Amino acid sequence: MRNLFFNRERRLRNGWWMLLFIAVVFATRFAYTPLSHALRDLGIGKPWLEPLAFAFILLATWVCTRLRREPLASVGFRLDRRWAKEAAWGTALGMGSMALVVALMWASGAVRLQLDPARSLGAMGTGLYVFVFVALFEETLFRGFLFQRLVDGAGVWVAQIALAVLFAAAHWGNPDMQGATRVWASLDIALGALMLGMAYLRTRSLALPFGLHLGWNWMQGHVLGFDVSGVDLPGWFLPQLLDRPAWMTGGAFGPESTVFAVAVDLAVLALLWKWQGSAAAPTRAPALRVQTA
Repeated sequence: MRNLFFNRERRLRNGWWMLLFIAVVFATRFAYTPLSHALRDLGIGKPWLEPLAFAFILLATWVCTRLRREPLASVGFRLDRRWAKEAAWGTALGMGSMALVVALMWASGAVRLQLDPARSLGAMGTGLYVFVFVALFEETLFRGFLFQRLVDGAGVWVAQIALAVLFAAAHWGNPDMQGATRVWASLDIALGALMLGMAYLRTRSLALPFGLHLGWNWMQGHVLGFDVSGVDLPGWFLPQLLDRPAWMTGGAFGPESTVFAVAVDLAVLALLWKWQGSAAAPTRAPALRVQTA
């Protein structure tokens, strides 16, 4: 029975840590839901509540790291100069990757771009603020404690594939996610998860995946003006989708459901695979050892 809970090093098995994390996240919903409703009743708009979701997932992560007697920084939040540098490089790479996707769409005759007459720096700034917290929340949830325990317990590729499937499935409730769009979008989102997971594995930090996620979304929505995962957003440009198949234009879901996004994801994933990375040695938990008689 003892072996069911503890490994040969007398540490609690990673599967139990994963279940504990899920339980803590579930428990936080009892505070998050009434608090978010109360703030909305006070007139606070949905975009300004984005930090709340991140705060609660960070709280769940902190609880689990404290139980393991590790600092919160151990999941990839060592906020130093290196973190800022990798976040900046990731943002640039994410923006460049989405720009390449749209350039391929334009070159294939799938879209035309023109400046949006209603464009504003304020909308771009608000969009950047929102996507910062969207990226922080999703990377903490999908590449943070849960992913890292699965890597330690089952290996890199089991963790990568499992979280890629989960990340894709988490988007199935988005608007216009149906038919062939669901197939292409799910493939792209799953590849995106593999890419973001590889970014973590090469750095052992959430900085690079955070930046990639932020740059991709912000460039797609509030700069280039496309829908982001089916959500209509104001951008600096106003794209006009031309008479081409949805796998070339992305339709109402956005460029993420195009063959071009899949190709760019594969290219970035290959680059990260080839890169030697800047990873420090992963922190091992000394916590919850069982005493032998």
